[in-house]
Amino acid sequence: MSATAPYAGPSPIRRPVAAAALLAALVSLVFGLLLAGAGPASAHAALTGSDPQDGAVVDTAPKEVTLSFSEAIAVGDDSIRVLDPSGKRADTEAEPRDLSEGGTVRYGVALHSGLPDGTYTVAWQAISADSHPISGAFTFSIGAPSETTVALSSQEAGGGPVGVVYDIARYAAYGGFVLLVGGSAFVLICWRGGASALPMQRLVVRGWLTLTAATLVMLLLRNPYTGSGKFADAFDLAGLQSVLDTKPGAALVSRLLLLGAAALFIAVLFGTYARREDEQERKDLTFGLAVGGGVVAAGIAATWAMSEHASTGIQASIAMPVDVAHLLAVAAWLGGLASLLVALYRTPDIGSASVRRFSAVAFGSVVVLAATGIYQSWRQVGSWSALTGTRYGQLLILKVALIAVLLAVAWFSRRWTGRLTDTAVASSGAEATSSGAEEEDGATEPENTAPAAPDEASDDVAPERAAQLARQRAVLTATKKKRIRDADPERSGLRRSVLAEAAVAVVLLAVTTMLTSTEPGRTEEEAAGGATAASAPAAGGPVNLSMPFDTGGRNGKGIVRIDLDPGRTGSNDLHVWIDGSDGEPMDVPELKLALTLESKDIGPLPVVPDRLAEGHWTASGVQIPMAGDWKIDVTVRTSDIDQVTIDKNAKIG
Repeated sequence: MSATAPYAGPSPIRRPVAAAALLAALVSLVFGLLLAGAGPASAHAALTGSDPQDGAVVDTAPKEVTLSFSEAIAVGDDSIRVLDPSGKRADTEAEPRDLSEGGTVRYGVALHSGLPDGTYTVAWQAISADSHPISGAFTFSIGAPSETTVALSSQEAGGGPVGVVYDIARYAAYGGFVLLVGGSAFVLICWRGGASALPMQRLVVRGWLTLTAATLVMLLLRNPYTGSGKFADAFDLAGLQSVLDTKPGAALVSRLLLLGAAALFIAVLFGTYARREDEQERKDLTFGLAVGGGVVAAGIAATWAMSEHASTGIQASIAMPVDVAHLLAVAAWLGGLASLLVALYRTPDIGSASVRRFSAVAFGSVVVLAATGIYQSWRQVGSWSALTGTRYGQLLILKVALIAVLLAVAWFSRRWTGRLTDTAVASSGAEATSSGAEEEDGATEPENTAPAAPDEASDDVAPERAAQLARQRAVLTATKKKRIRDADPERSGLRRSVLAEAAVAVVLLAVTTMLTSTEPGRTEEEAAGGATAASAPAAGGPVNLSMPFDTGGRNGKGIVRIDLDPGRTGSNDLHVWIDGSDGEPMDVPELKLALTLESKDIGPLPVVPDRLAEGHWTASGVQIPMAGDWKIDVTVRTSDIDQVTIDKNAKIG
């Protein structure tokens, strides 16, 4: 038999490194794009109406201000603040009164008597029933609108650096859960020999460490995430105590306690279970670990179900166990996929039977995912318009498409699994052992120092030398076994297919995590409908302006066209188009706008639109605090030194 193994392409040591690097790069890219483009987590409860309404002018001062929401919220002492034109509190600073009745969620605060005329600002902040912070502000006027000096923070609740770190921890928590539960299930169900494999131990332990660390970070940041937005408040004991009294805080603490039980499970799985040789004892221990581990895994999954989407809305008592089943199926499939990838790249011993068992587990997981996913989709979306017209619905469509791609790739993996045999592994082990012995003997013959066996040291060979030779022989044998195993085309094809599955799974897991921080389509539509019914829009219509400009430089002439819709007090959508002197769309390095109501000495209110396409800029949520004759200033810069500011008045509201 030849002493040299056949060439198997690139070094097998480099392949797992390249695979790991590819997955790490993909994870970084996906999460970076999500966090860079998503901004703060979307609110899950929404303001559906108020009394007085946004932008309203009332003749006499109301006794209280009430706010209505699309779902249950948690409020504190300062959740609703009413500020007079000078910025002083106009409310009695008492805790908001719960005025909810039937299916209507409403809170109110009492106002001081004898309030003077002018424009008042209502700022509110609360926590929706599914644990996400929400905030907003609006104005109303008594008698007639007036100038106001109130300056509110532009940072939304749950935003800023604290929000970014909190969101990263959320993504990491889901990833750690998938590796912990999926890896453990893979060892118990598919490949019991994996309990003795160091790469499998590392995978599961790292999943536990990631989930534990992410949970601790979320618990510490929960207070600043829902409140001040300052990292220093993470160690405020009073704030931490208040977090523990909330449903999300209780869920995070429960998760930490369950992770303690999970640590004991891991110790038994990769300790006592891995060393057990008696088949009957191992079967009994397998049953005990499966039952105990299943209870712990379901408990950890329930900490999400009891504090997020499933815990609020319609049919919560059904939705929570369905959500637990959905999360466990995701972990069994995607975590098992990660485990299979590690086993194929990093261990020489996994056989075809284990791969086929995982194929059956994956099929069962997909069936559970389909059933629970259909129910969740109906519950959270509820209509075709919400499916296509809301962010939640669009993310759900993307998730379904990714699952379809993942199933298509899994079909190829199943084909490779059908061709997989253990013959190559067995023969490669025998050949590598033989060739390794031949090479070792040849290498030591000239010195006459080779022992008959690694554990037999002759009088002429020191024990240290014998141990060194034994280690060298073991490394050489393992290397040759891996090279010959990697040359097996069926196994190589399966590894490539599973790697592609894992890459798609990373994106799928990221999109799934985004869904948990996005307002469900059903509640978004209900909130929009409620807001429309609760407050009639002020008089007015879309504003359309056209303004020529000339910066004085080369290609410095053009026309700015502005559309402001609906052109009334409150929130508006702004579109700006710039056409060059030739009538074609014209891009410029910088475009800024400012709105000023000179009659009330309000402004300038800056607006920095985002570039949407060539010559087209847009901004959403442009707030017009009151009706009037507004001056719109537009600054256009066409080069480093050529710039001009033009203005035009428009009747708004």
